[in-house]
Amino acid sequence: MDLENQQRIKDAAEKYGAENVVVILGASEAEAAGLAAETVTAGDPTFAGPLAGVQLGLRVYHIVEPDIKDQIDAGVYDEQVGMMEMVLDVDAIIEEMKSIRTEYCKYND
Repeated sequence: MDLENQQRIKDAAEKYGAENVVVILGASEAEAAGLAAETVTAGDPTFAGPLAGVQLGLRVYHIVEPDIKDQIDAGVYDEQVGMMEMVLDVDAIIEEMKSIRTEYCKYND
């Protein structure tokens, strides 16, 4: 996750309260999604950005997870995500995201 997006997320958590912020990711690989998820929950693991050492514990999901996908109009989802979803390892992404939420999220439902 780039430094600019880290700052945006940090600002949103400060402005609205971390318990009111949900981060939706769209990385194409489970490892990349996991790294971004870890950044917004446990802090930037590279210690290079605004979230270095900042444990926001935010709720974080990937766009292909059923909890998110089911909340989006099917036509919009198919148009915007459908093609990408067909080539992704959705199961690996879901498992990675669940693992990060279980370990680091402070606001699990």
